[in-house]
Amino acid sequence: MEVADVTAEEIEATGVPPVVAQRLHAALRRILSERGSSGPEAWDAISKQLLSPRLPFPLHQLLYYGCYRGFRPDPPPAWLPDKENAAATNIGRVLQKRGKELLGDKYKDPASSFPDLQTFSVANPEAYWKMVFEEMDISFPVPPSCILRCNNLYPGGQWLPGAYLNSASLCLSLNGNRNLDDVAIIWRDEGYDALPVNTMTFKELRTKVWLVSNALDTLGLPKGSAVAIDMPMTVTSVVIYLAIVLAGYVVVSIADSFVPKEIETRLNIANAIAIFTQDYILRGEKKLPLYSKVVEAHAPLAIVVSARVSTTITGLRADDISWHNFLERVKHTKDIPYEPVDKPIEAFMNVLFSSGTTGEPKAIPWTHATPLKAASDAWSILDIRKGDVVAWPTNLGWMMGPWLVYASLINGASMALYHGIPLGSGFTKFVQDAKVTMLGVVPSIVRAWKDKNCTTGLDWSSIRCFSSTGEASSVDDYLWLMGRAHYKPVIECCGGTEIGSAFVSGTLLQPQALAAFSTSAPGCKIYILDGDGNPLPDNVAGIGEVALDPTMFGASTTLLNADHYDVYFKGMPIYNGKQLRRHGDIFMRTPGGYYRPYGRADDVMNLGGIKVSSVEIEQVCNSVNDTILETAAIGVPPSSGGPEQLFMAVVFKDQYRLEEEDLDKLKLAFNSALQKKLNPLFKVSFIVPMASLPRTASNKVMRRILREQLSQQSKI
Repeated sequence: MEVADVTAEEIEATGVPPVVAQRLHAALRRILSERGSSGPEAWDAISKQLLSPRLPFPLHQLLYYGCYRGFRPDPPPAWLPDKENAAATNIGRVLQKRGKELLGDKYKDPASSFPDLQTFSVANPEAYWKMVFEEMDISFPVPPSCILRCNNLYPGGQWLPGAYLNSASLCLSLNGNRNLDDVAIIWRDEGYDALPVNTMTFKELRTKVWLVSNALDTLGLPKGSAVAIDMPMTVTSVVIYLAIVLAGYVVVSIADSFVPKEIETRLNIANAIAIFTQDYILRGEKKLPLYSKVVEAHAPLAIVVSARVSTTITGLRADDISWHNFLERVKHTKDIPYEPVDKPIEAFMNVLFSSGTTGEPKAIPWTHATPLKAASDAWSILDIRKGDVVAWPTNLGWMMGPWLVYASLINGASMALYHGIPLGSGFTKFVQDAKVTMLGVVPSIVRAWKDKNCTTGLDWSSIRCFSSTGEASSVDDYLWLMGRAHYKPVIECCGGTEIGSAFVSGTLLQPQALAAFSTSAPGCKIYILDGDGNPLPDNVAGIGEVALDPTMFGASTTLLNADHYDVYFKGMPIYNGKQLRRHGDIFMRTPGGYYRPYGRADDVMNLGGIKVSSVEIEQVCNSVNDTILETAAIGVPPSSGGPEQLFMAVVFKDQYRLEEEDLDKLKLAFNSALQKKLNPLFKVSFIVPMASLPRTASNKVMRRILREQLSQQSKI
């Protein structure tokens, strides 16, 4: 139904009281007479002037889809920037000040000139990144000889040659972005939702980090050695993270959900010689063991934090140390500044892991340049600045954990941490009470909030924007999310651990469509490859595997346990004299210039924001019982949008008729095994019995063919 045809009775049918429905209908008629009967201008006015979080979501849907009935060919914008707000963003202010200098006669105004700035950032990396570092007040203890040096050692060139830096010091040192009394961290413990939020100033954060860095030095570990963290993302784990980097060691990031075997694998790959962990993870009334998993993983020296401050830790291994005793070693150094250990810009400061296609996770080192990429994307894409409060439920074991640290603190914003489960009303109330201005999400969390209706009665008016990454998003879920904050935009971002942030995103200077990206990230250029592996011409619509220009600041240049060139460059086309970088996703570029993701080009799937290979899933499921001959694991995005669902194609040894009850039992067995052996978040959505799996002449399973078949089947 077109929005112009909506009646007061149809508004009432969405759950609105009759008197209110009449009033809303009159307001709707007035808006349509002023802004047109359909399209972006009409929706912009309706979303900002008529709709509110108190009104039933079916009404939001009725009006949104009514405005865009028959809208083709692009995804319709759910949010439009206005000139005043666009000019007030970080990028907007730079363009007002330097637009003519950077873009010459092309410069018009911040909103309309953003695409020209993005093009400039790729064509002129020296000028662009010099400007970014100046605007962000980034200083180097030893400055680089130049921004970018072309050589044969690094595809795409060598960034900031000769520079020395300490990433943690950037988060703690005073500059134009912060002073000692500014709030660095805001947090709340689950179960204390009625109490005021807790705060820590930059002065207090520095003091705590200095103390932990001094305590680390008492362990006698060689500088540059690897120290792991396997903890929930709490104030304490953030302090530990910064202290490890400040003292010149390398963080090994391990997610607290991993089973012992996965913990051990990561410790061994990174050669970690110590680990910080916690006795338990508190989730509501549950105490989930963590230290015991670390012990089972044959971890090295462990420093163990108590989940409850008042609890004394007992039962440690002979050489392990309680957090209390660890800090007691240096209590005399409290308030004494710690001299940062500055490192060459290319030195490792964090090792993170991303699943490969062989079953062993890729170990991806972040250098001291990577946090600059994370912080600069936060500055340019999400407009994070002093005074902002940034929340993103995540973990230091995934890239968004370290990203959150650098994106907020380097930009002088406050980081908001909820010590508990983010899926319920405790977290959503924390967003209100902490006055979060930028809320990061993944679609599965949003879906849980929507299903539980746990934002009812809350005031999210402090939010300036949302951001989303990790999974494919759903239009309806994100329309609901925007409506909770009076239609603030969702800035979609896609990147990877090996990139340190995003290569494609949205911005606050462009119209934003749901479940779509509006631009390549600043400093990045992406190509859509056709069926022959050749890049489509710029601004031409099409679908294919996405490739990246290799001249991309902050991206990885090495792997600990694989050949970086083979993984990211081997077999990729040469274009304009440069070998393109592999990413592995299928993307569509629409006629209007939006980008939409269409899943992985290889056999890696994305389950709940976690990349995992088909091989890893299949190895677990093949051994569930002896009736199974072989399996194929396929990630299939729902036709309505949203995160990939796990389909298991199963070939049985004996071809007999299976009852639905048998398949349900097998699904339970698969889920139990996957959650025990791989990750407690993984689950099989559908089992599809097959007589055989499609294979190539060399006997390789053609998972792409299966994905196409199962995608069609899921639509029936």
